[in-house]
Amino acid sequence: MTPPTSTLGLPVISGTAARRTPSLHGYDTGLLVLRLALGLTMAAHGTQKLFGWFGGGGLEGTGQFFTASGYPAGEAMAAVAGLTETLGGLGLVLGLLTPLAGAALVGTMVNVLAVKWGGGFFAPEGIEYEVLLTAAAVALTLTGPGRYAADRFLPGLRTHRLAYGAAAVAVGLVVAVAVLLLRK
Repeated sequence: MTPPTSTLGLPVISGTAARRTPSLHGYDTGLLVLRLALGLTMAAHGTQKLFGWFGGGGLEGTGQFFTASGYPAGEAMAAVAGLTETLGGLGLVLGLLTPLAGAALVGTMVNVLAVKWGGGFFAPEGIEYEVLLTAAAVALTLTGPGRYAADRFLPGLRTHRLAYGAAAVAVGLVVAVAVLLLRK
């Protein structure tokens, strides 16, 4: 007996077969690559702010930039941004608390976009790099980390739900707007 097909000629899966998780190792591997690239990039940016690694300004230099960009308490804001980028990035690398890690990076990147806005789209003055980082963070927050992630071992996050990702993106945006309201 052949399985039923849809009007497009695709097989229709119903019953218990529909509830089984398909083997999507290519999908999971792609998410792992994206998590590693974005997570390590953001963690490196965070350590530039916190410790001056990779040619960064450290808390003092980054704090001066934050103050010049209109944020109050520049060094404190540099510490918050550095910790958010470092911990959010490492969270994505591990696939640990992925919705929270993604939301942290979305919030940070919205602030980066606001600071760099007005320089056009294309690098080096524009925002194309920041748009890609923000889009990648939103995508991972919405899709989840895939199978190769620590979240798979956490009961509440074992199965990623779009609602969790959408709520996390919303939280990241709300926090970003709250921080932007502190700017002069």
